[in-house]
Amino acid sequence: MATAKKLGVGLSPPPLRVGGLVLTGRALLAPMAGVTDPAMRRIAFRLGASATVSEMVTAAGVARGDRETSMRLARAGEGPRVIQIAARAPDEIAAAARCAEAAGADWVDINMGCPCKRVTGGLAGAALMRDLDQAARLISAAREAICVPLTVKMRLGWDDTSRNAAELARRAEAEGAAMITVHGRTRQQFYSGRADWRAIAAVKEAVRIPVIANGDCANEEDAAAMLESSHADGVMIGRAAMGQPWIVGDIAHFLRTGKRRPPTTPAQRAEIAREHLSGLVASMGAAAGLRHARKHLAAYVDRLRRPLAADARRALVTTESPDEAARLIELIFLGGAPVEQGEAA
Repeated sequence: MATAKKLGVGLSPPPLRVGGLVLTGRALLAPMAGVTDPAMRRIAFRLGASATVSEMVTAAGVARGDRETSMRLARAGEGPRVIQIAARAPDEIAAAARCAEAAGADWVDINMGCPCKRVTGGLAGAALMRDLDQAARLISAAREAICVPLTVKMRLGWDDTSRNAAELARRAEAEGAAMITVHGRTRQQFYSGRADWRAIAAVKEAVRIPVIANGDCANEEDAAAMLESSHADGVMIGRAAMGQPWIVGDIAHFLRTGKRRPPTTPAQRAEIAREHLSGLVASMGAAAGLRHARKHLAAYVDRLRRPLAADARRALVTTESPDEAARLIELIFLGGAPVEQGEAA
């Protein structure tokens, strides 16, 4: 069994600090629009994630006070409450930061890495890596607006000709940022290719504040190798947590002890999937909660990695009844659902 020590990662690093906050570990759940809802964040933290970050909140959404923004601002449970914001102007980012703090954020994160055209077209997200002066003004405005720690999430740069993450990180630190997270791709890569973990080392060398590495961390070995390559202080897990929110806690445990936790059983997975479903239904209502849950339920099923009749999965992601969805979860995860003909369960 691989251990963190064998992979070159020390087992007794200093605690990860974000301003005055001290985290319990070095593995965080990434913010993912439409994915990291409060129910998922609550489950991930309960299962050992060192911190979880909300879906991105825009200044425009804060100003509208719409239901989606309100849900993203909602408390997800115990643990550090991290709210991510995005804006293109200093007054907008200051207003969003104040709103996040008023909603109870323990720290506020600025998104300067989202590659989505809808965000970059509005000169926010990763578009700010094309204008570091404006990026610095936004960080300064947000820092002055709040008392809680401020962090920044970015990419390596806009494209391969302008990998300026180290310079942005230096300017962010100078403006008062308490931590930097770097996704190891440029904006133009979106999510193609492999994240360049080694390139994150230049950011770590440029600043004295903690640096978190993000991108393509799927398991414990990835996390240890990512830290070794990037020299970062921690890791952030994104897409790998869909359908297995416990993986963030698994990684945090591995980086702390060098040992794997026992794998989750089908019964445990069923319980977590039901908890996720019920949390969404409670916060969004039966119809909207079930619609939102479908992507998660499909991911939970796909992570089973065992043959399953297509009809069973299809029924789970198309039912209009939360009670029926809960029944199907029980059937699928505890072995009562039929498998594809000719396959063994």
